[in-house]
Amino acid sequence: MHPGPLRQSITFVRSIAFAILFYLVTALFLVIGSPLLLAPRRWAMAGLELHGRTCIWLLRIVAGTRMEVRGRQNLPQGACLVAAKHQSAWDTFALIPLFRDPAVVLKAELTAIPLYGWFCRKFEHIIVSRERAAIALKSMLASSRQRAGEGREILIFPEGTRSPPGAPPDYKPGIVALYETLGLPCIPVALNSGLYWPRRSLMRYPGTIVVEFLEPIPPGIDRRTFRSTLETRIETATARLLAEAATSDRPPPLPLPKSQPFGGVKKET
Repeated sequence: MHPGPLRQSITFVRSIAFAILFYLVTALFLVIGSPLLLAPRRWAMAGLELHGRTCIWLLRIVAGTRMEVRGRQNLPQGACLVAAKHQSAWDTFALIPLFRDPAVVLKAELTAIPLYGWFCRKFEHIIVSRERAAIALKSMLASSRQRAGEGREILIFPEGTRSPPGAPPDYKPGIVALYETLGLPCIPVALNSGLYWPRRSLMRYPGTIVVEFLEPIPPGIDRRTFRSTLETRIETATARLLAEAATSDRPPPLPLPKSQPFGGVKKET
């Protein structure tokens, strides 16, 4: 067999093996960890962090997908607003161990999932209903102020949903409202997870997922400048990470047209 098809077959088998183990481990954590629903929140958060670390380890051992974190020095010790690029389901568990005590902004539909939804409330994440925008925004801001007052990091995916690598950015207004309300530094986060853990696919490609904490944006900037700065920093750094992966020794599949490999971004103002 040609090395290309052989390599693809091996990657497919490893991907299926990881998928089975991932869902099995996640189910075991939910079931065996269910007594934590009655324990202090910090115990439950420790379980969430352990789940993230376990899945990161499994991904490396089974699928050959590693993780590299850059810019840790940009994370403050206290409360902050973290705005992360969102390309993959990987982001929802692998970012958790990188923080002290994150409160994640989640859509309310996730709380309907048995056990998982109960834990989301136990973790005191920030639940957002998208049915009534004005009420949902007010509730999100109130919950975020409370969590930030407890010294927690507020983690939000500004685009609201996963977007494939290289797709045009679509930042929602919620991130601007959070920035203005909280009065905290905002830490932009770039990543390339969608190349190695593509959305709507069971394939997991070997290589290195890079997460990069970028230079903090200080509080107090006007909303237009903040939005432009945030988007430019995240998109520019993400495009750089995608280009870096494309030139690696074993690049993952690149679903983008060659004429414009990683999309255009605006210059930072």
